[in-house]
Amino acid sequence: MPNPKGNPDNLEPLQPKGEESLTANLSFRVSERMKEEVKKQDNPAEFCREAIQEKLDKNKKEK
Repeated sequence: MPNPKGNPDNLEPLQPKGEESLTANLSFRVSERMKEEVKKQDNPAEFCREAIQEKLDKNKKEK
């Protein structure tokens, strides 16, 4: 018997926002203050992805 409180929309796979699928996981340490500032963002995960990509692009241009 299915869960009456379940949401069938949760069964749909997530659609990636960019060209590449987001299957890898990355973990690193930050200060408590930095963690709180990131968590205040509307979409913390996307904020971090964009910040990392921006820095990677900048480093690529410098080389």
